[in-house]
Amino acid sequence: MFKKPSLTFSLILIVGFLTVCPVLMLLFGSFSEGLTSFGSFTLDKYIEGYTDPILREVLLNTIIFTVGSALVATTLALFLAYVNTRTNLPFKFLFSIISIIPMMIPHILFSVSWVLLLNPSNGILNRFLMQMFGLDGAFFNIYTLPGMILVEGLLDLPIAYLIIAPAMRAFDVTLEESSKVCGASVLRTLFRVTLPVLRPAILAAAILVVVRSLASFAVPSVVGMPGRIYVLSTYIYRSISSGFAADFGKAAAIGMSALVASIALIYVYRYLTSERGKFVTVSSRGFKPTLLDLKQYKFPVFLIVGLLCFVLIVLPVLVLFYTSMLPYSMVPSARAFAMMSWNNWIDVLKDPISLLSIRNSLTLGVVGATLGVVLSIFVSYVIVKVRSKASGILESLSFLSFSFPGIVIGVGFMWFFVQTPLYGTIWALLIGYIATYLPYGVRPISSAFVQIHDHLEESSRICGASTFYTMRRIVIPLLVPGIVSGWILMATMFVRELSLSVVLSRPGSEVLAVQILHFAEDGLWGKLSALGIMMIFLSSTLVVAATLIGKKLTRMEVVDT
Repeated sequence: MFKKPSLTFSLILIVGFLTVCPVLMLLFGSFSEGLTSFGSFTLDKYIEGYTDPILREVLLNTIIFTVGSALVATTLALFLAYVNTRTNLPFKFLFSIISIIPMMIPHILFSVSWVLLLNPSNGILNRFLMQMFGLDGAFFNIYTLPGMILVEGLLDLPIAYLIIAPAMRAFDVTLEESSKVCGASVLRTLFRVTLPVLRPAILAAAILVVVRSLASFAVPSVVGMPGRIYVLSTYIYRSISSGFAADFGKAAAIGMSALVASIALIYVYRYLTSERGKFVTVSSRGFKPTLLDLKQYKFPVFLIVGLLCFVLIVLPVLVLFYTSMLPYSMVPSARAFAMMSWNNWIDVLKDPISLLSIRNSLTLGVVGATLGVVLSIFVSYVIVKVRSKASGILESLSFLSFSFPGIVIGVGFMWFFVQTPLYGTIWALLIGYIATYLPYGVRPISSAFVQIHDHLEESSRICGASTFYTMRRIVIPLLVPGIVSGWILMATMFVRELSLSVVLSRPGSEVLAVQILHFAEDGLWGKLSALGIMMIFLSSTLVVAATLIGKKLTRMEVVDT
């Protein structure tokens, strides 16, 4: 079934175009003077970019920001993974789910919520502390490098948790008990036994957070730029957002270094995850990890985890909704509640650009995710079922985009699309989205394909069924869970996408994340919050609808059989 070289070759061409083409265009663009002089070789942009005196500070900020975010995210993930998998913490099954829910909250909205709380001029929490303690100035200033690290670390916590928790769950606690029996203290056991065994997972989580924070644009733009703190992503953004002075050649030259660093880090990450077998501590089916009794510390730890989950999930949405109902930022009080109204919501729903951004994001989320899933099904089939050198090349190409910083690869796509009629249209965004987030569709569908034995397809063909009939009646129904998971991941990513969108979006192709960024730049916090809540509602609706449709299709297939 479909085991033809032509299918594999066609997919290599399609996926290669989506992933390699923007990289090549970025490279060629870095040796060009500008969009209108593509192909004229010059080193001027590299010289201009890498001799810029500001770049040294930008690189230092980038290193501090990425490493700091990795330390915050990995440390918190290690703590949450330990208490959720290795202790008798109450309701830990609920905390395990809550730990990954923040992935569904758009990064730009999470960043905005912290700005609304801790900005030095009228932050809700700052104003509250100033009134309570009679302070002359703000107690916190979110527009700093530590503020950026805090917000990015909290955003990347779920990624680190998903890597560390499985390793922590499989860790044999008797190793620690043996260490303690031999007289080792708790700290010595931690540093000599627990952390060394978990080292591959911890390092892999930290490196992946570094990659994601290197590609991050929401936090650096919303939190960093108002404080004049620039990292590579915002430095590149400044190069291409200066109106008539936009310098795409310089952006491409600087972007090449970010792209190389990101790909190198992803290679190290894959190497570390492949080395986990050397640190296996569970070798029998009868293994069951021993839970540690927190005793008198159970309630304090429960409060700490609960507070962390509140900060990750409830607080951002609560702050956005509260702000959306007010004419300006105010500390909660009787006067503030009396001034609440739906005016910001009405203004947003009357704003033609906001309505256009909602329509464009919905179109990209539904159509883009559907096309992405269809492509992912064929790619996953070749990767899992064909098993050839060509399928190995296809697998490498399909996961190459996972290491792409969005704004950098957006510059590469810009160099390509400006040569075509697609420039400035929603279709350019559609292609860019599918290229960037293809791994999010391929991964769950590939996992589903692995569980389908070849005998099922062979039996269908022996009974006289055609290739497409076998695919429709046997393979696809068994893939429904993986298809739904892939569609949900891609749709939510498409609706929230910012870094690629700020480069490719033009008047007429605005999307929600870009419109929210414009509101933030103009200080329109009420309208921003209202549109942000709509964005969360739209994402949640797509997730619920996809889940219900998936369950209905599964039940229909069960009835048919």
